[in-house]
Amino acid sequence: MTVLLVALGGALGAVARYLIDRRVQRASDSAFPWGTLTVNVVGSAILGLLAGWALAGGEPEAVRSFLGIGLCGSLTTFSTFGYETVRLVTERARLYAAANVVVTVFAGFGAAAGALVLAAALFG
Repeated sequence: MTVLLVALGGALGAVARYLIDRRVQRASDSAFPWGTLTVNVVGSAILGLLAGWALAGGEPEAVRSFLGIGLCGSLTTFSTFGYETVRLVTERARLYAAANVVVTVFAGFGAAAGALVLAAALFG
């Protein structure tokens, strides 16, 4: 059953990542990878909420498998983040590349930490 939940969450997360990335990127009309940044920050926030819920004694295995491993595992994307950063460097958009690294890391950690604090307030 766990494998099925991971697969279902993964399928949902992959489709969501594609749709969100395309919509955000089309709206931004920029070389900066706003779509990938968006899905990575959203995924970090979801995982932060799950972590906060788990620390408060919640998060059954089924929820962790579906949302944490499946959905967030396919929604967030380190490989695309890495590829897009390298692409920006090779296209001589070094400022965008550096900004992508800094903003993604800090926004991801910030989203996870903020969501963890929110979960602690909600579930603690």
